[in-house]
Amino acid sequence: MYFRIIASLFLVLNLMAIANAATPTYVVGSGGTYRPFEYENSQKELEGFDIDIIKAIAEVEQFNIQLINTPWEGIFATLDNGERDIIISGITITDKRKISVDFTLPYFPAEQVIVTQKSSPISNIQDLKGYSVGVVNGSTADVVVSKILGRNSTAIKRFDNTPLLLQELYEEGINAAVGDVGVIKFYIKMHPGKDFDLVYDNNFEQQYFGIAVAKGNQELQDKLNDGLKKIIANGTYANIYTTWFDNNVPVLPFEQ
Repeated sequence: MYFRIIASLFLVLNLMAIANAATPTYVVGSGGTYRPFEYENSQKELEGFDIDIIKAIAEVEQFNIQLINTPWEGIFATLDNGERDIIISGITITDKRKISVDFTLPYFPAEQVIVTQKSSPISNIQDLKGYSVGVVNGSTADVVVSKILGRNSTAIKRFDNTPLLLQELYEEGINAAVGDVGVIKFYIKMHPGKDFDLVYDNNFEQQYFGIAVAKGNQELQDKLNDGLKKIIANGTYANIYTTWFDNNVPVLPFEQ
């Protein structure tokens, strides 16, 4: 009996070892400085919306991941040299980037949005004329608003970060703010006492975040796409989105 138990135990351990050996592990690079998408917590661990998304995809696709905080500068090169298998870091899908990496289906709408106080008359981007508008210095919003009001317009107020920008709007130091919708939604969620309106305008370029893999890695690209579709279908994506942002879960282009 004793030897039979020992033999059964060895069999179980061998089966477990075989199963673990068959489960691939992919090294995932993420910038770690773009809250709420990816940032380091007090334990120096990566967390955020992007991190939850890649963990959820890994679970449904049954692979393991090793998360590594990877500086934005040079992050794409880590795919080319094999140091990373996947990068997810609030990466906007662009034609220029498609030359060097392959992207998954889009997983987040990276659009610009206008933020105003309640009952503001501002209802579109052209309405910004005649008002003071805040942006983060050097951001996409800075470029967009500069085209509308003029690069050197005194109506544009530039700030170092989004919290400073929205605090100034809350204190009525500016009439409106323009910025990344994800960062702004997260700020509003974390500051429920600050009641703002979000104004969307089709004149803003519609952009999306994608997960990147090395050029030509069709197998991994397909696996990530399948996983993304699965977590949308089973409700996991919506749960993650509402945790970090709000209940207005976006419909992604491939769902339409």
